[in-house]
Amino acid sequence: MFSDVDPNPSDVNLATGIKVFKQGGHDGVIAFGGGSGLDLGKLIAFQAGQSRPIWDFEDIGDCWTRADASAIAPNIAVPTTAGTGSEVGRAGVLTNSETHVKKVIFHPKILPSVALCDPELTVGMPQVITVGTGLDAFIHCLEAYCSPVYHPMSQGIALEGMRLVKENLPRVYADPNDIEARGHMMSAAAMGAVAFQKGLGAMHALSHPVSALYGTHHGMTNAVIMPAVLTFNRAAIEERICAAAAYMGIAGGFDGFYAFVLNLRADFKVPDRLGALGADGDRINDMAAMAIEDPCAGGNPIELTVEVAKRLYGECL
Repeated sequence: MFSDVDPNPSDVNLATGIKVFKQGGHDGVIAFGGGSGLDLGKLIAFQAGQSRPIWDFEDIGDCWTRADASAIAPNIAVPTTAGTGSEVGRAGVLTNSETHVKKVIFHPKILPSVALCDPELTVGMPQVITVGTGLDAFIHCLEAYCSPVYHPMSQGIALEGMRLVKENLPRVYADPNDIEARGHMMSAAAMGAVAFQKGLGAMHALSHPVSALYGTHHGMTNAVIMPAVLTFNRAAIEERICAAAAYMGIAGGFDGFYAFVLNLRADFKVPDRLGALGADGDRINDMAAMAIEDPCAGGNPIELTVEVAKRLYGECL
């Protein structure tokens, strides 16, 4: 049993986990938990047999081909939250403990061999985690849907995933024991991770530096940043958002969708500023530089520059 997992797992956690894996003579990993636990478990199974540093496998170009695929141990994922969709993902997010930069580590064999999604395992989540992870699932779907990359299958999955969150997150917020709604949320979480093969965007690119530097919850950070990025991207996504709003039963086109997002956050008591999560503006220049280098930035419909990132952070702070 290994459970030394930070909320934003780091290379230090990974090294400790690999030591336990090797000392125990294990041949695979069964990972329980939210995105942090699942990502770290997947990366332990991936990295334990490699000779190169973990950072050599960052999700850039064909870096994944550097890995010895025959040395990757299998992993089984058992999610206990409904948010990240890590249980169906081919990557893990890891924070560099020295630079405090989040990196996405990718390899096709990081994908769990089996994912066991039982909504009963999510019933005991604290309400704030239910909200944070649920909105993360929504934002995965939203950003994938808005990505300009051509992938119509992911596009359809993202659209239905947003609808499932809209209809079921309020239900589990009101009644944590609503198993049917919990099941739909687990589906939406997995759908979000499948959909973002198509790409993510500035919400995630801006969120990653904040959570890496200040230890904020990833999903909640995304939720705070979401309205500012929606407004920034409006010129490129308005027609697409109008279609999504119509499908989800939201009147008023883009403005109606934007109002829905603000109301959803207010109903769930999500703060409207990053300061409420413990972040401040002292490192806004560092965060902006990190955001434009984040791999998610490339999926945004409008280019994310340093100046734009600073402005968006300013709005969110």
